[in-house]
Amino acid sequence: MNEIRNYITTLQLTLDQLDLRAIDQAIKMLHKARLSRCQVFIMGNGGSASTASHFVCDLAKNTRVSGYPDYRVLGLADNMALLSAYANDEGYENVFSSQLSSLLQPGDLVIAISTSGNSPNVLNAVRLANQLGAQTIGLTGFDGGQLSSLVDLELHVPSNCIEHVEDVHLMLEHLICKNLLQMLTADRFVASSISV
Repeated sequence: MNEIRNYITTLQLTLDQLDLRAIDQAIKMLHKARLSRCQVFIMGNGGSASTASHFVCDLAKNTRVSGYPDYRVLGLADNMALLSAYANDEGYENVFSSQLSSLLQPGDLVIAISTSGNSPNVLNAVRLANQLGAQTIGLTGFDGGQLSSLVDLELHVPSNCIEHVEDVHLMLEHLICKNLLQMLTADRFVASSISV
């Protein structure tokens, strides 16, 4: 019973330390990407790949509002055939950057999820994104790793417990998508009120 209580208590303490301004900035960056019809690419390994896929699903489906553009979003860990082909022929450290090299345009948004902040394939993709003029957001944990200094905006989970970091990353994507939907719903309500 103590282990259960400790897990929950420590997770609550971690949540209390999140940078709310950074989260708000990420929401604004994603909102701008939608309105300007930029592409959004999301990536991660292992549990972070699962979070990336979940993020893609929620952005694509759960943020739709009639009269506004849908997200143009792609998960870089979702095509197993392509991922394994690049891993086999060009090395696992290039599986994300190889995909981005043929798709990424200046102004697009790349979201990198890495609990350690040190996954070579994620770092290579972010470096390429920076070179090509994309915007970058990193979801990190632990000390932020190398990813911390490479991205335009870091959403850092201040924890050394990988389970907590992954818990909070998933929570952040839900929070972000919910806020993106509410922004447009509120905007639509204001617009309809003015036109009456």
